[in-house]
Amino acid sequence: MTQGRPLLNRRLAAFGTTIFAEMSALAVRTASINLGQGFPDTDGPEEILEAAVRALRAGHGNQYPPGPGVPDLRNAVAAHQERFYGLTWSPETEVLVTTGATEAIAASLLALLEPDDEVIAFEPYYDSYAACIAMAGAKRVPLTLRAPDFRPDLDELRTLITPRTRLLLLNTPHNPTGTVLTPDELAGIAALAVEHDLLVVTDEVYEHLVFTGAHHPIAALPGMRERTVSISSSGKTFSYTGWKIGWVTGDAPLVAAVRSAKQYLTFVSGGPFQYAIAEALALPDAFFTGFRADMHRKRDLLAKGLRAAGFRVYEPEGTYFITTDISPFGDEDAYAFCRALPERCGVAAVPVSVFYDDPEAGRSQVRFTFCKRDDVLESAVERLARLG
Repeated sequence: MTQGRPLLNRRLAAFGTTIFAEMSALAVRTASINLGQGFPDTDGPEEILEAAVRALRAGHGNQYPPGPGVPDLRNAVAAHQERFYGLTWSPETEVLVTTGATEAIAASLLALLEPDDEVIAFEPYYDSYAACIAMAGAKRVPLTLRAPDFRPDLDELRTLITPRTRLLLLNTPHNPTGTVLTPDELAGIAALAVEHDLLVVTDEVYEHLVFTGAHHPIAALPGMRERTVSISSSGKTFSYTGWKIGWVTGDAPLVAAVRSAKQYLTFVSGGPFQYAIAEALALPDAFFTGFRADMHRKRDLLAKGLRAAGFRVYEPEGTYFITTDISPFGDEDAYAFCRALPERCGVAAVPVSVFYDDPEAGRSQVRFTFCKRDDVLESAVERLARLG
């Protein structure tokens, strides 16, 4: 300590080490199968890897690329948004490349929030949301998605809006529950945003992993283009999570605001990988449909095994995570359950309670990922069967 104060900023003091780091370290220590942290155990398409190698050897991006991102990637993001959703964005002023979606979230919230602003976020939520809201000095206001269906209550959402509400933070498909917002739900949320003149930041990194229904960007709805910051990334779709290439799209004034914050975070990163992801975004439809079908199959494989092991399974509509309930085991403490699980059967998972402001709301919920090889999932299912 110096000057009698703790070293860590008080806004971050409550967060500590992320649950992913804790459970992944536990998995390594116990030689367990790690179904806690959401990273694939195989690389993505070979042609994307080769595109990165070509860029490296040609010197494309080896020095500082442009702050907003290399033109090839900004053009590719704009083309992708038009191709899949009919959204047209200017690559010059309405697309911003970031160091993954995590930086995009941080830059957006730091840019758009003032101290004491209120942010409504669906809980359970990805853990960086809470930390970024805290760093901006704003107040997090949770709208709880409750089992078994994890649908947002729009009447409750309306009651949470106050004169201090500045922003709605959405995530669809939703991590960790797998909920995919329907067109009617999105329309209701958009109507509230317009009525109360609210900004919307929407995390859409799992846009190509929807198993039930379809992904519908809220930015496409009436009155939403000028108030929505849309975020996505390459990691979840192309299985190169370590490259950390993400992006923001939105109306030019919004993107300019986010860029003002982003330039003081990393400024630029991943130059050669930006060129590779530009090529990835132009892959044929067969890649995207095949990727989704493969993950759908993996979801069903793990879900069947979890049910057989005794878990209550909440089947996800999207993402590559399954939320379960451990109550059938006569257990209600998900954190303690996950701490013991590697020793009990050699599998690591994540307690969903850490993603709630009120841990009691998800006290008995545990999340597993299925973005792994079939043989790994099959081995995990065999190990989990010991719980029965």
